[in-house]
Amino acid sequence: MTPDIIILNGALMTFDDAHSDATALAVRGGQITAVGSDTEISALAGEHTRKIDAGGATVLPGFIDSHVHLFGGSVELSCLNLYGLSGLEAMKSAIRPYASANPDDDLVFCVMADYDILGTGHTLTRHDLDQILKERPLAMFAPDHHTVWANTAALRKAGLLEGGEVDAGSEIVMGEDGLANGELLEPGAYGPVLDMTRHKGREMLGLTTGKDPVPPATPAEREMDKDVIEKGLHHCAAQGITSLHLMDGNTYQLELLSELEAEGRLVCRCEVPFHFKGTDPLERLTREAPEMRARFQGDKVRCNHLKMFIDGVVESGTALMLQPYPGDMGADGNTGDEVFTQAHFVAACIEADRLGFQIAVHAIGDAGVRRTIDAYQAAQEANGKRDSRHRIEHLEVMHPDDIPRLAELGIVASIQPGHAPCGHIFPPGAVGQYLHDHQLAGAYAWQDIRRSGARVIFSTDWPVIPVDVMPNVKAAVAPLDLGEGWPDQTQSLTDTLASYTKDNAWVEFREDRKGCLKPGMMADIAIMSHDLTALAPENVTDAQTVMTICDGRVTYERSADAT
Repeated sequence: MTPDIIILNGALMTFDDAHSDATALAVRGGQITAVGSDTEISALAGEHTRKIDAGGATVLPGFIDSHVHLFGGSVELSCLNLYGLSGLEAMKSAIRPYASANPDDDLVFCVMADYDILGTGHTLTRHDLDQILKERPLAMFAPDHHTVWANTAALRKAGLLEGGEVDAGSEIVMGEDGLANGELLEPGAYGPVLDMTRHKGREMLGLTTGKDPVPPATPAEREMDKDVIEKGLHHCAAQGITSLHLMDGNTYQLELLSELEAEGRLVCRCEVPFHFKGTDPLERLTREAPEMRARFQGDKVRCNHLKMFIDGVVESGTALMLQPYPGDMGADGNTGDEVFTQAHFVAACIEADRLGFQIAVHAIGDAGVRRTIDAYQAAQEANGKRDSRHRIEHLEVMHPDDIPRLAELGIVASIQPGHAPCGHIFPPGAVGQYLHDHQLAGAYAWQDIRRSGARVIFSTDWPVIPVDVMPNVKAAVAPLDLGEGWPDQTQSLTDTLASYTKDNAWVEFREDRKGCLKPGMMADIAIMSHDLTALAPENVTDAQTVMTICDGRVTYERSADAT
């Protein structure tokens, strides 16, 4: 049948050995119908076929970002971004005009505030923020979204100024005066502050609780939430992204995405997890998770995995480590914060595995990663070995002895290259100060993990870093040299792009439907501005997406005058 679209003159990266030399493809009705030479594909065109000249640039499967927080990332596109700012005066110069321009906001909310925004060793407190805004509530997110800093007015309005009870693994840090000092560690502590954002915290509920809004969102609020998510989806499509794996989940988000799909406004496929917290009883998983999965099983909106946290992050001293942190952070023997008791965590993994869920666990410290591996092994021993494709998210610090266990147990390493200190995004010296010298051998060990035989997939964890694909690719193929003690973990371009496309399709059990360019596959395609293989690794960010096609529909097209 006559194609809707044909793409010609491309440097196709098909990830299909049968069509490794192809330069063109045809699309009809949401599927790739033919792949071959320009001559072969041109002959298929009809009067109404759209012909796209790739200009010799790379054409590859649509990018799949396998770890994002879509709702929160979409909302944060309009928040004040403090990335790269340093010092109180710079903060005043940015925040005060923003606050004046948004007089109706209940909370002046900023994002991407570096842990060392006031200099190394200076912890941001409410007293610092009071110097910027004293009367209006002000709060800011750390890039990793594990810490919020709030001024006195925000703490008072949220009911946190005098402290309060929090979930295990969370902390309202108290000052010597007996009042909260402004530092709120983990969702169980900062949730009440997020309730004051423009979306009243609905954008973070899938992360903080995994529950739906109470009271339910009004019709006007639902439309507001859908509108902001749609903007976020279009932002993703502009990066060549055709699929997203969300790592915060609730029924509310699934409903919003399903409504967007019904309205023809969903431009990326979305997988949404069931989020299970350390404070949840096992019965919640058994009762609610299968119902949520059964309800959402479409090609564009689907629930298939379960998300948990085992620890926090290195920079706040909440990632679980096998020994106390060095320096002041390790005072009093601090080895991080336990989000789950290990017994409850193992039981949850066994039950989720029994129910046939794929499991994704945030684990950053070497002890957190080991606990997760142990739990996956326990699930395999309890339920028998199956093709589970369970994932560990981040695994930023591993004990070298644990690396071979990933392949042995079939565990997938879900990695975000741009998070690393060598990734050109965060300060290169930031994380190293919180690690012992001997831990560097297993830190951000991408290539060591790959060499072990474990499957490696790449993502951004947007909005922790931008969802932009090419800077994340650069982090993998041209990482900074951090000096002595840091092994070289440079990735090849082919491995990196596979981990962003083919392997991310595999990890969602859809390798037979997407992730490569061959007949019969979903027509999810990205066309780049350059031949990526012809660029030096350090210049790979010269390339941009010029067109994105999802389900056979053009979801992004760069204007002719775009630079």
